Amino acid sequence: MKKIIFLVFLFSSAFLSAAGLKEKEPPKEEPPVNVVRITGVVRLTGTAHFPEIVISNDENDWFVVKDETGKLYDLQQRVITIEAEETVIEMRFANGMSAGIRRELRNIRIITTE
Repeated sequence: MKKIIFLVFLFSSAFLSAAGLKEKEPPKEEPPVNVVRITGVVRLTGTAHFPEIVISNDENDWFVVKDETGKLYDLQQRVITIEAEETVIEMRFANGMSAGIRRELRNIRIITTE
């Protein structure tokens, strides 16, 4: 009986130590941040549970990070000019194929509203 308990203990400790040897992934690099000036229409997109504020013009759509949306809710459907920090994130599907680019804005400063 003692031999069986010893063997179970030996195999379980070998398995647990091997599971801890998994190679760690390197930390992800932060995408670069650019300061941009944008003129566009403020739109509300998404669903009732996950609303997102987007600033759109003829060229691109910029998603506003959640912390900054309060400033822009009352300006929906209006043309505004802002200055903000833009982060460009390349999105990927699970199989590694490109899913497009997402542009996010933070530290928004409203310059003009029309």
